[in-house]
Amino acid sequence: MISEKRLKELNRFEKILDYRFENIQYLNKSLTHKSFAYESGKQTKNNERFEFLGDAVFDLMVSDYMVKKFPDYQEGVLSKIRSVVVSEGNLAHIAQSLNLGEFLLLGKGEEQSGGRAKPSIIANALEAVAASIYLDAGFEKARQVLLKYFLEGMDKAATTNKYQDFKSELQERTQLEFNTVPQYVVAKDTGPDHDKTFEVNVFINGAVFGSGTGKSKKEAEQQAARSALESGATPF
Repeated sequence: MISEKRLKELNRFEKILDYRFENIQYLNKSLTHKSFAYESGKQTKNNERFEFLGDAVFDLMVSDYMVKKFPDYQEGVLSKIRSVVVSEGNLAHIAQSLNLGEFLLLGKGEEQSGGRAKPSIIANALEAVAASIYLDAGFEKARQVLLKYFLEGMDKAATTNKYQDFKSELQERTQLEFNTVPQYVVAKDTGPDHDKTFEVNVFINGAVFGSGTGKSKKEAEQQAARSALESGATPF
């Protein structure tokens, strides 16, 4: 049973989403982290299975939009754009815009370590929310409620080089021309555990050819690879 206090919290999140659930249990489950479920006992269900389903909902929603919006784009380009749009970083950004972290059920340890702001937790929870709407009312309703939060990111990624996989491009070039692969090393990280910024250097044959920063190591590595490709100091 959902307590009256929890029901009021869920109702507030419904207003943010602009969607009223037929089965509010779906929403509650989508916002229940495994740490809370573990501390509460075996009968409490967490949102991990919903994350799995929500990932597929987002993939279909974004793919359907892009195929119709960008009829001249090849499959490879569409895949790269989609990977950016449904990435953890973008999902976390959308989750933050919805204040999703405020409504999560977290275990004490996760709560104390800043779990409500952790990109991985809120991004996964957003996927779970997508699944909860899908189960409650179907794919069309999920698209109606959630697609609008992706439109700006999709259009931006499609009209800039943001979707490019700079790491793959750099690796292909270094393998072809120098028979080696780039090495990425974290130079430093700053900020609290739940909001770190990473600085990464990329080495080619033992020399630094680029550096980049990001809110995740992957993002910083991509920026380092881009720096190496664009810098006049590169061996290309």
